Amino acid sequence: MRAVVLGIGNTILTDEAAGVRAAMALEGAYRIPDNVQVIDGGTSGMEMIEDLSDLDFLIVIDVVKTGAAPGTVVKISGEQIPVFFRRKLSPHQIALPDVLASLELLGTMPQEIVVLGVEPVSLELGMEMTPTVADKIPTLVGMALAELTARGYALTPLAVPVH
Repeated sequence: MRAVVLGIGNTILTDEAAGVRAAMALEGAYRIPDNVQVIDGGTSGMEMIEDLSDLDFLIVIDVVKTGAAPGTVVKISGEQIPVFFRRKLSPHQIALPDVLASLELLGTMPQEIVVLGVEPVSLELGMEMTPTVADKIPTLVGMALAELTARGYALTPLAVPVH
């Protein structure tokens, strides 16, 4: 069983960095088993096809614009996924729906996809996330860990988290 945790975002656009930061925080706090890959997807596009082909489970961590209050954490899964990808919920979302459409055409679509997101406060140019969104990174890490654990992937905490 293969899983990928894909953090997406642009680290120079304040809260847009949340997905990348959460994926890196997960990788820094846990020993990741060989059948789980954590990817800093940044603003990547079609070059991710190989890494995302024939997965059992894909977790996408990203900022999402749902109209909820800034800092709201959301989980999108199951039948909500096609709806999520039809509506543009994140600023760079052009790449991921294109990648998933290509995987579907190739017959290599992940068996299951879960999107974990946080509503941004700001997407302005800047290297620091707003405190509201930065405070949600541990929540996103915990949610990703819970999703992986529920499906039998065993991540063990590192004695001293890497920062």
